[in-house]
Amino acid sequence: MRVVFLGPPGSGKGTQAKLLAERLKVPAISTGDILRSAVRDRTPLGVQAQAVMEKGELVSDDLIVALIRERTAAHDARDGFILDGFPRTLEQGKALETMLSEMGEGLSAVVNFGVPEPVLAERMLGRAGAEGRADDRPETIRERLRVYREKTEPLAGFYRDRGMLANVDGVGEVEQVAARIDEALASVRRTGGRA
Repeated sequence: MRVVFLGPPGSGKGTQAKLLAERLKVPAISTGDILRSAVRDRTPLGVQAQAVMEKGELVSDDLIVALIRERTAAHDARDGFILDGFPRTLEQGKALETMLSEMGEGLSAVVNFGVPEPVLAERMLGRAGAEGRADDRPETIRERLRVYREKTEPLAGFYRDRGMLANVDGVGEVEQVAARIDEALASVRRTGGRA
């Protein structure tokens, strides 16, 4: 399966992507992890991305699309993958569609996590303390959520129109949310791509 996880920062995409990847035996591909690793390692891309990420803004489409193209072409992604944090804009969604089409592939489903903003803010503040993530500081949380609403939320309609959007309640215990994801993906399989 080739699945996109869509949802605001702090909605649990990263945790659930890793768990689903284990269940499906495919890689979880997180653009956030790729970028944070580049920042930590002070690579040229990391230095460039750090300033943008610290403001709560999105890294350029060209750069992210190139990273995703390279990563999804890797041997371990041959049988599928879970994308966490990509696409984040309609342009990226269209670029992913084109890229997969060129490979003779398509997406299996898009899981859209629903979580109220107060819960998101609480989760991100907790994560900032636990993981020391600079992009989860209080001053950047509001901006990240604003950018999400403006740039990423429209993707839900894009994928709904293609019949592959599955909305999942992202509030609850990790196991509860995982079960909801499994149900949504089973529904997509049963209906041939109509969630």
